[in-house]
Amino acid sequence: MLTAINPKLPMRSKSATKAYYIDRLGFKNCGVVDYDGYLMIEKEGIEIHFFEFKELNPAENYGQVYIRTDNIDGLYQSLLDNNIPIHPNGKLETKPWGQKEFSLLDPDNNLLTFGQSLP
Repeated sequence: MLTAINPKLPMRSKSATKAYYIDRLGFKNCGVVDYDGYLMIEKEGIEIHFFEFKELNPAENYGQVYIRTDNIDGLYQSLLDNNIPIHPNGKLETKPWGQKEFSLLDPDNNLLTFGQSLP
């Protein structure tokens, strides 16, 4: 009966969040109404929601999302080619749990980890 999961992450600035996800990562707005203090974006069937939290201290934000992909190498290279900073401790590598992963931090310190299962 469950059909999808859409994480909700905090954002201090809707314009900064849109600039990062839409202009830099290639997501699109979704939804038919532009709500004040709320943002919904999507890319290739992945949907993420953001709620405004102007007082958020990024150093105290532990928002995290794990996004699976079927082309981890291509995605990683496309981000490098577009000068998207990779998390300093999140370079592309094979993990002991059988995933190839890398991570990004958005402007509010939300951690985006991308992973692909190894055959």
